[in-house]
Order: sequence, then structure tokens, then C-alpha cells
Amino acid sequence: MEDKTTTIETLLERAADYGKTSYELVKLKAIEKTSDIISSLLSQSVVLIMLLSCMLFLNVGLAFWLGQILGEIYFGFFIVAGFYAIAVVVIHFFMRKWLKKQIGNTFIKQLLK
Repeated sequence: MEDKTTTIETLLERAADYGKTSYELVKLKAIEKTSDIISSLLSQSVVLIMLLSCMLFLNVGLAFWLGQILGEIYFGFFIVAGFYAIAVVVIHFFMRKWLKKQIGNTFIKQLLK
């Protein structure tokens, strides 16, 4: 009888160890995914900020140049703003679903990686 009790106790200890190890593994995998997503988002944010800064200065320069050609500086800014207004309307009506799908797919791939 003592042999069976020892075997059951050993089995329970191993099951407890397995549970603890499984919990630690899940916790470490969650930490890895979180750190991977955060580092990816931060690096992409830095690139996006630099790209937006470049685009800002390019657009301001283009607006001044067009304004100088047209005789009044504000005409250049109106033209650049009008171009972006048309681009926003096109993206909103024709590319919104596609863009949403692409962003969602990218996020899901990052989570499942």
C-alpha cells in the first residue's frame, strides 16, 4: 500500500511541476510577443515620424514654389491643400476597406509570429 501512495504522491508532484512549467512557458511567450510587438511599433513609428517630417518640408517648399509662380504665396498652399483633400476623398471612398484589411492582416501576422 505504501508503494502505491508513494507512486501517487510522485505523480501529483510531477503534475504540479508540469503545471508550473506550463504556466511559466505561457508567461514567457506572452512577454516575448509583447516585446516583439512594442519594438516593431516603435521602430516603425520612428520611420513614420521621419517620413512625415520629410513630407512636411517637401510640401511647404512646394507650396511656396507654386505660390511664387502664381504670384501669391497663399495660392500655392491652397493648391497643395486641395491636392490632399482630393487624395483623402479618393482614399476614403475607394481604398478604405483595402487599407483596413492590410493593416489588420499586418497586425495579425505580428501577433501570430
